[in-house]
Amino acid sequence: MKSFKGTIVQESLTDDRILNQFKFLGFRVTDKEKPEDRWHLFTVQAPEKIIEKLADYIKPEKWYAHFWSGDDVIAVFPNKIFRFKFSNKSTWKDAVKHGKSIGIPEEQLDFLIGE
Repeated sequence: MKSFKGTIVQESLTDDRILNQFKFLGFRVTDKEKPEDRWHLFTVQAPEKIIEKLADYIKPEKWYAHFWSGDDVIAVFPNKIFRFKFSNKSTWKDAVKHGKSIGIPEEQLDFLIGE
């Protein structure tokens, strides 16, 4: 079963117990001065079936998560999922359009991937 890697922001979730479905690879907290402005970032790994469940747990505005395996990307928005190729930006169009429609700035819809 193909596994995907990504980062989930705990504050983006309506119920953070969904995190228990994922394999944890790393964790960090942003360094904002005020504790209420900090994000808790979980680097995770999971099969597509688990990632699809996440769409039911992302807060309805201004949040998303994305996952990758090689060139394959899965972008998860509240109640909506997009699949595309990282190397082919024309395949990003629908995901970017949807993200902007729920208030995510275009510059945050960059779907960065790592090793």
